[in-house]
Amino acid sequence: MTDQPYGSDPPARPALRKSLGVFDGIAIAASSTAATTSIGIGLGVTAGVVGLHLPAIMLLAFLPVLGIAGAYARLNRVEPNAGNGYVWVGRSLSPWLGFLVGWVNIVATVAFLAYTTAVTGSALIQLAQDAGLRRVAGLVLDPGSTAQTTALGIVVLAAVTLTAVTGVRTAARLQSGLLVFEYVVLLGFCGYGIVTGPHPFSLSWFDPFAIPSASALAQGLLLTVFCYWGFESAFSVSEEVRDPRDASRAGTITLVTMLGLFLLGSVAFQRVLSEDELVGHGAEGLAYFGERLAAQPLAALPLVALMFSAVASLQAGVIPTARAMFAMSRDRTLGPVWSRVSARYGTPGAGTLLIGALATVVAALALVIPRLADMIMATVNAVGIVVSLSYALTALAAAVRFRSLLREDWRQGLRAVVLPALSAAALLALGGYLGWSFYDSADHFEISPDNGRFLLLTPLVMIASGFVAAAWAKWVRRSPYFRTGEDTPADAPRPIPTPQ
Repeated sequence: MTDQPYGSDPPARPALRKSLGVFDGIAIAASSTAATTSIGIGLGVTAGVVGLHLPAIMLLAFLPVLGIAGAYARLNRVEPNAGNGYVWVGRSLSPWLGFLVGWVNIVATVAFLAYTTAVTGSALIQLAQDAGLRRVAGLVLDPGSTAQTTALGIVVLAAVTLTAVTGVRTAARLQSGLLVFEYVVLLGFCGYGIVTGPHPFSLSWFDPFAIPSASALAQGLLLTVFCYWGFESAFSVSEEVRDPRDASRAGTITLVTMLGLFLLGSVAFQRVLSEDELVGHGAEGLAYFGERLAAQPLAALPLVALMFSAVASLQAGVIPTARAMFAMSRDRTLGPVWSRVSARYGTPGAGTLLIGALATVVAALALVIPRLADMIMATVNAVGIVVSLSYALTALAAAVRFRSLLREDWRQGLRAVVLPALSAAALLALGGYLGWSFYDSADHFEISPDNGRFLLLTPLVMIASGFVAAAWAKWVRRSPYFRTGEDTPADAPRPIPTPQ
């Protein structure tokens, strides 16, 4: 593979190949959001916090995320860029905050890839057990073993990373096929569960005031924001779509689709499973749900869908992260290796491979947490806080950039300024409250997903490392980005047009 290096004074800025349409963007965003994985694993984790009020928390969390999606869409219309939040926040608020948005998204995605690696391995082992294979070379297969699931998942991660190098369109085609299978299985089983489930339907499931406590509400909301996380992947390929508006359409369509699937899944799970069953099965929740509704081999179909979802989300996680780092490298806030474009595939090939390698290292380090369920809880809590911070800063950037609309057209100002600002305030308040509740819930520190101070330390380290990396980019690399976001556009710097 021949690469095009980016030097300090290139004759032309590195460019990605434009080959995508709106359906490709939907495939990437939907795979990144990974509805089947979120339903199969996230519902059990969230139910452990909010009880049998999953539909309520899904609806409530959708409101601020919808405001964030509107901010992304409007910003993308005036400045499509692979760096999205990193570029928009850097221009509108502060280069330091813009760099932080780019950095925490990268770190959060690497952590997500590490946890999804183990989820993929767990699904494969569960499938092997369903097929009668319970021991390999004297080793008893255990879908709850972090060591076994991580080792197997790393093999899958390597394969999907290599596929992502060959181009986003190739990856989108693969993900489209996986999504069709996932959604057919998900709709079929969840629909059947809603009709035949033994537990009576209750309107209290939709009542957010019935959630046990304010801290449970805050943690449940951030866990659910994590479930919606990924719709913005459609904007990461905005330089590779033929029409930038397609990225906005793809992100919005994906988000609304996720809401429908999450509501369907949460009602179905609560109709079929008791609260103890829902909370107690963790990473194996979807497989247990399938077994309650059908006999083998049909009962294995939800597990196959979970495996496909995990594989697709691994690939969909690699793609936007490599493009975010491509945009940052193009501004010399990261090293030049990240902006090398493959002459053959028109993708950031070297960066894509490095992202896969980083996720592999993090997945291996996660072996210090002995059980898969513990690893999932620790990662999801940490990522939920930093993703909320990233979303909030991006929404604030939209409110600042379009604030003149409040004077010109109050309807446009409401959508472009007020709603993003309210969404940002809600997410910042939730993150702050949850961080304090983590700190206050323990009187000592230990490496355990049950220890609040450990849960708080993880996102704080992610954020602190971002400021350290930003200082290096500003004073060692001397990136022009820190002159109020200079050189961030995909092409030569140009004035930002006023939205119509």
